[in-house]
Amino acid sequence: MSHKFSFSSSSRNDNTLLLTTATTIGASLLVQFCTPADPYGKSLRFLKQLGRQERSNNLTSASNVESSVSEYERLHLTSTSTEERNTNYSNLVNSYYDLATLFYEWGWGASFHFSNRHSFETFDEATRRHEYYLASKLNLSCAVSKLIGKVGGTTAMNGHVEVKEGSTPSMANIKVLDVGCGIGGPMRNICKFTGADVTGLTLNQYQVNRGNELCAADPHFTNTKTRDAGLPEIRCRSVQGDFMKQPFEASNFDAAYAIEATCHAPDRVGCYSEIYRVLKPGAIFACYEWCLTDKYDPENPEHVLIKKQIEEGDGLPDIASTHHCLSALKKAGFTILEERDLVNDEYGGWQLPETGEYATSKEARKHYRGGKPWMLPLMPSWNPFTQRFQFNWFGLRLTKYSLKVMEFFRLAPAGTSRTQILLQSGGMGLARGGELGIFTPMYLMVGQVPLNK
Repeated sequence: MSHKFSFSSSSRNDNTLLLTTATTIGASLLVQFCTPADPYGKSLRFLKQLGRQERSNNLTSASNVESSVSEYERLHLTSTSTEERNTNYSNLVNSYYDLATLFYEWGWGASFHFSNRHSFETFDEATRRHEYYLASKLNLSCAVSKLIGKVGGTTAMNGHVEVKEGSTPSMANIKVLDVGCGIGGPMRNICKFTGADVTGLTLNQYQVNRGNELCAADPHFTNTKTRDAGLPEIRCRSVQGDFMKQPFEASNFDAAYAIEATCHAPDRVGCYSEIYRVLKPGAIFACYEWCLTDKYDPENPEHVLIKKQIEEGDGLPDIASTHHCLSALKKAGFTILEERDLVNDEYGGWQLPETGEYATSKEARKHYRGGKPWMLPLMPSWNPFTQRFQFNWFGLRLTKYSLKVMEFFRLAPAGTSRTQILLQSGGMGLARGGELGIFTPMYLMVGQVPLNK
């Protein structure tokens, strides 16, 4: 009798597995042929790029993917101290982005950051809005007005510069720095949005190459011969460098921003001080920081595990608190203009009306108007049409063993499956950290360089 029950149970599990597999394959084929998403084409390009990255020696931390992931795993062993990770942050970050960049671009897009989604807003629209909102904090009009005074404006009785008709200079004269630009998705969007000249700084050489490749491919970033005479040919570019030791002269930029990037810094005061150094007097720096919130409890085992998952899965030596980051920005010399956690801004999701915090209570559900929290793409789902499918138990195994098969047939470099496991673990930590409210990827800080710098 027990054997019969065991056989029946096993048969049901096999049927469930077969049904899930068939549904997944069928759904992917439907998406491939009935929508512009092209998952198979994107996956093929991803694998080609991954193989080319290894063959062309584009890895900056090791000679191949497997060696790179081994070094990265060593730096995140329990026996490796936070101090050692901070000391070797350059190696840690390079190892991480050697492995993660292609996965991010393939599964997420060119902008490697999170955003809450308002009702009726697509993923890409929410991403751009989040970037434009940060750009709106840079006060670039003030930088233009200073330039007008130098090129032909007249001073009124109240001391303000009056603009002569037709004398406003091109925004391409305004120099903005993107600190930790990745492959430049936000940089290109903000360049289009503001018209300013944007330089992106990243430690990883592959990201520099890929970012400049994408900039050169878009004619929008080419300065015109007449209006922008004397300016660089392309007003959007990536530069290789360490944001702890930036390769720029002092007082070189009119504004700077960072989107979920300075979390990789081993020392926030040192990082913000370098940004302060390269900004002109009166310039503004605005950023979204990855931080632990006041809800984080270092004595809670689940909280500690989540923190470790995020650090391991996202190339961080450690995660700072909101208080630590704000204090560091002040110590670097900035005057604080604004700070708050944007996670709790109103977006029409499952939020408590009083605080804006994510919740699944009946009260929060009443508040729901179609908005989606930042961590939703990382929360497990059985919908095979979304990337969330990879975070359910079946999707985790399917991804892992599919990549192992590809490694065996040399369709993907050895170590690819280990890389994906690391990234998925980080994603699960981020999702749970967001659900519990102990972590935020969008702590907004806006600081200004004093005029008497």
